[in-house]
Amino acid sequence: MKTTFLLFFLIAASLFSIAQVEFVAHRGASYLAPENTLASAKLGWELGADGVEIDIYVTPDDKVMVIHDKTTKRTTGTDLSVSTTTSKELRKLDAGKWKDEKYTGEKIPFLKEILKAIPKDKYLVIEIKTGPEIFPALEKVIKKSGKAKQIKFIAFSWESITTAKKLFPDNDCYWLTSVDKDLKAKISECAAVGLKGVDLNSKLVTSENMDKAKKLGLDVWCWTVDSPEEAKRVADLGVSAITTNRPGWLREQLK
Repeated sequence: MKTTFLLFFLIAASLFSIAQVEFVAHRGASYLAPENTLASAKLGWELGADGVEIDIYVTPDDKVMVIHDKTTKRTTGTDLSVSTTTSKELRKLDAGKWKDEKYTGEKIPFLKEILKAIPKDKYLVIEIKTGPEIFPALEKVIKKSGKAKQIKFIAFSWESITTAKKLFPDNDCYWLTSVDKDLKAKISECAAVGLKGVDLNSKLVTSENMDKAKKLGLDVWCWTVDSPEEAKRVADLGVSAITTNRPGWLREQLK
């Protein structure tokens, strides 16, 4: 009887943890649609993601653009540096055809386009790929959007994420890392400067690291998980959000 009860309890606890975890669409629904495009962001939310994650850079004409790489080569076929190319030139490129012919004509989005598309009950996760030089333009576009309350920030750069926290004190900010020694060296400081939490490569989601974060009052997210087995593992350990390329499919696999 005790064994049966324990088994039931463990199964119930596992199902509860999975039900509680949120799903963040990595660069939008990037398994199906071209990453970091308006189409990918919209599809991510349509497939049930709680949040959509995007990456941003700033152009010489102070426009905040949504793209992961420093150059446009991988996703457009034309090799231009985002930080030295005007938004007008960047917008001439096709950022969709490489993924699928049906996405021909997708542009590198302005951040303002993605902000406008956020559904009322969802959120946007902005990964800052630059240093603090992006913040004057970023503050302007976020303020104008009226969507500030639906935004969370992440960054690998310590300077960028702490600057984000200072400029957007009411927004959740998470420090990104994939290096265990860096996490152990920095995790206490994350709490000290008021960050909401840490966003970890899933391999760093261990009982030890989760216990440390909990003791410090830090939330834990993880990336990038497309395996149901790995998603269940990190959910059981207590992460509150899983970043995935396949938000709709992964959620279904865990039901």
